[in-house]
Amino acid sequence: MNIEIKKSKKPVKYDYAISYMEKRLIEIDQNISKDLIWILEHEDLYTAGTSYNENEILDKSIKILKTNRGGKITYHGPGQLIFYFVIDLKKRKKDIRYFISVIEKTIIETLKLYQIDTFADKENIGIWYNSNGTIKKVAAIGVRVSKWIAYHGFSLNICNDLKKYNSIIPCGIKDKGITTLKEIKDQNYKEIENNLINKFILNLEN
Repeated sequence: MNIEIKKSKKPVKYDYAISYMEKRLIEIDQNISKDLIWILEHEDLYTAGTSYNENEILDKSIKILKTNRGGKITYHGPGQLIFYFVIDLKKRKKDIRYFISVIEKTIIETLKLYQIDTFADKENIGIWYNSNGTIKKVAAIGVRVSKWIAYHGFSLNICNDLKKYNSIIPCGIKDKGITTLKEIKDQNYKEIENNLINKFILNLEN
């Protein structure tokens, strides 16, 4: 396994994180750096992916940062775990759909360790939880691939403020909700980042 694991204790500015990953992507392409997994949190922030629409912004007073990742509008903030990566697919399967399934499997298998059953949806990317018949998203996925190197990643809601989502149509999906792990099951999630890393590496290298 030739992957650097980086964990940031303090919130990381979004712009800095993206430029760091883009620099790493170039270095990986030139064979001068390892692949990367980076666990962090962002401060309050709304980001828009390449397929968002203006009508998905409900509160026009909020600031939206446009990004080059896939997907639509989402929220990042305290209490949400961000799992970024820069992974060279040339050394593995050059298959983007397969790589997305690795991410989905990683989150689903990790949450099973906490007795939480979730699922992926082909129509609506992300990881979902059935809360008494109401389908709610617990993890958002946004990936970009350049030179067969995948970067960006996913966010997992642990105990973030769900009211922040009222300003947007999260990921452009109107008929489903958003939840957090603490809302689903109030338990200790302290080890979840290590569990996610272990599952991700296991699924990636298989």
